[in-house]
Amino acid sequence: MNAFTDRLKSWPLYVLPHHLVSRVVLRLTRMEGRFVPAAIRYFSRLFNVELQEAVRTTPEQYRSFNDFFTRDLQPDARPIDDTTNGIACPVDGCVSQLGKISADQVFQAKNRQYSLHDLLGGRPSDGQPFIDGQFATLYLSPRDYHRIHMPVSGRLSSMHYIPGRLFSVAPHTVRVVPRLFARNERVVALFDTDHGKLAMVLVGAINVAAIETVWAGLVTPPTKKAIDYRDYSNADAPVELAKGAEMGRFNMGSTVILLMENGTRFQPQLTEGSAIRMGELIGHCK
Repeated sequence: MNAFTDRLKSWPLYVLPHHLVSRVVLRLTRMEGRFVPAAIRYFSRLFNVELQEAVRTTPEQYRSFNDFFTRDLQPDARPIDDTTNGIACPVDGCVSQLGKISADQVFQAKNRQYSLHDLLGGRPSDGQPFIDGQFATLYLSPRDYHRIHMPVSGRLSSMHYIPGRLFSVAPHTVRVVPRLFARNERVVALFDTDHGKLAMVLVGAINVAAIETVWAGLVTPPTKKAIDYRDYSNADAPVELAKGAEMGRFNMGSTVILLMENGTRFQPQLTEGSAIRMGELIGHCK
């Protein structure tokens, strides 16, 4: 697909009222009624959803479309990698990009980069550990399982809500919208681990009507106008999550950006477009 086609498909996103559209989707996907099972069946056929691996295997078992979209899986559906120093994939989806962070520049697509400083909300201390480190940008399509899990065990040090646009994060948009991931609304979770600092950036997108974490619940909406920094480093009840534990979820599809310190190695067979499943080995910590 050429660049002109990508720009043509992405142009309407510049003029759409992103947050208004997403608020409408929020309401629609939480409606309950007899139409819900039919909507789930249609969506499952359209996107080839593997409903048999969920705890609830029939559309009638879901109260709303969002209940289905954030479905939980059967306990043995996603074995968690137990390799020493192994990094478990945090989501189902595919690799958008991954590799080395060049100084503080993260690769988005050909001729497209953005800075750690912008991505993480502007505090130099947050980005410093990841200078010359490693990143993985992981895209979740509508058909995927939409809960997000820990790639390694860690203790939460801070969480930031960063307001922004809600451009689509589909591949054609990522290729043409400058600094997309540093412009979209996002939630940044920073962890201390046995392997150094870890950042998990949950990026919002058009129709992604809510982002949740297991410790704070619903973070967005409502949409805020300023960055909201929350310090958990000295919390009376520390948030400690084991490798493979759920840390958050999306309502509709989006992207997770994983940042790790220098010395991390991702599996060499992983490249742009590689299919991934939560829990599988995607690399090794330093």
